[in-house]
Amino acid sequence: MTTTGDDLRTIHVDQFLPHPPARVWRALTDPELLARWFMPCDFRLEIGHRFTLTTQPRPNVRFEGVCHCQVLEFENEKMLRYSWRDPGQDNGLDSTVTWRLEPEGTGTRLFLEHDGFDPDNPNQQMGRRIMGGPGGWAGILRRLDGTLDTGPAAGAEE
Repeated sequence: MTTTGDDLRTIHVDQFLPHPPARVWRALTDPELLARWFMPCDFRLEIGHRFTLTTQPRPNVRFEGVCHCQVLEFENEKMLRYSWRDPGQDNGLDSTVTWRLEPEGTGTRLFLEHDGFDPDNPNQQMGRRIMGGPGGWAGILRRLDGTLDTGPAAGAEE
């Protein structure tokens, strides 16, 4: 897994997953699977669909625990982009999350870009450091890999 964190506006993570793109795509777009490795949500793969991701609040960065999102674009089994907003007090994060999948051997190289952190907002920068660290997106991708290794992420698509 590779993470880069020098850019104050963007988090970049890439990870090889020993699973075919169809399985990874399903885990990124099926609300039941998303709840297993990411957060409970009302996601639907439809441009313009508004959904929320819900987790524990993080008062230290003024994160209220709810991400307000909207599907912006997708290309089946290749790319998914959605907005990611935290309108919480003193945070005001208005960003985008983009997932890109590239076949690699018998698996998938998954690229994540979380873009839109304000370099001048200390709460957003603390959130960027947390999400860019080992317990942030990198930890979330480890949970994704574990979900893909066990159970219902596998399906008839293979």
